[in-house]
Amino acid sequence: MINLPAPAAPGAFVHPALFYQGQGEYLAGVGGFVRAALTADEPVLVAVPRPQLDALRASLDAGTTGVTWTDMTQLGRNPGRILAALQDFADRHVDRPARIVGEPIWPGRSQAEVLEATRHEALINTAFAGRRATILCPYDVLGLPASVVSDARRTHPTLIEKGKDLLSPDYADAPSVCADCDRPLPEPDGVAPPLEYAHGELGKVRDHAEAWARGTALSAARRGDLILAVSEAAANSLSHGGGKGSLRLWSTASGPGIVAEIRDSGHLADPLAGRRRPSLASADGGRGLWMIHQLCDLVEIRATDSGLTLRLHMSTS
Repeated sequence: MINLPAPAAPGAFVHPALFYQGQGEYLAGVGGFVRAALTADEPVLVAVPRPQLDALRASLDAGTTGVTWTDMTQLGRNPGRILAALQDFADRHVDRPARIVGEPIWPGRSQAEVLEATRHEALINTAFAGRRATILCPYDVLGLPASVVSDARRTHPTLIEKGKDLLSPDYADAPSVCADCDRPLPEPDGVAPPLEYAHGELGKVRDHAEAWARGTALSAARRGDLILAVSEAAANSLSHGGGKGSLRLWSTASGPGIVAEIRDSGHLADPLAGRRRPSLASADGGRGLWMIHQLCDLVEIRATDSGLTLRLHMSTS
């Protein structure tokens, strides 16, 4: 059973990475965490990839209740959607400490997905600061690249490794990790010139995206999602990005996917914008970016001194 590092103060947030090797260590570590939570009558959310989810459920006592099970390959297909789901779960149980298992990075994730999931892991520490919650994040040290494991040491204040609970000597604050995730986006080949737009031309952006999407393998429903996401991004450019922007659209050569890229001269003041559910009382609250995250399979964000770039990915499968 896992003995988690004690919080520094009552109500402090605990966020350990569990480094495991093989299914036996996984079931012992994560299963022990879940059993301890149930014994303490604490609500538990388990969000891990489907194979691990099934193995965990089978390893627990028959008839176990009190656990919310979520397939992370669905919830976390876009890493930008994960944080809001974790916060929503904790918010439903404000009277008790929440225990959460979140495995946002698994073997087979693309490099772009890994970067956004690493950003998510860093931002957890900001979003949950001061909350009575523990989020345990398992990492498959045999199946994942060494660089992913190294980043986990930077995004988690505490580590569980070889049966020992340790403070991470490599832990870094969220701004530092997020800055390292802002790697230059690769330039696509053979992309048509961008569509430039300004105030009063949002309809032109929608018409352009709709005409282009008709020539793709996207279903009618997903074409609608793409056009809505592009419209929200372009509207943000007009409201917060200097009143103008540019749009590029292309199909990926390495897989069945669609990419829309929006550039403007805006800045992202809140790194959590779009990753947490916006308040209904908020004047803007990042609703556009929130909607974009809900619609797209991956959202890459690059904020630089010269402006903001959003790459919106949508799978055709």
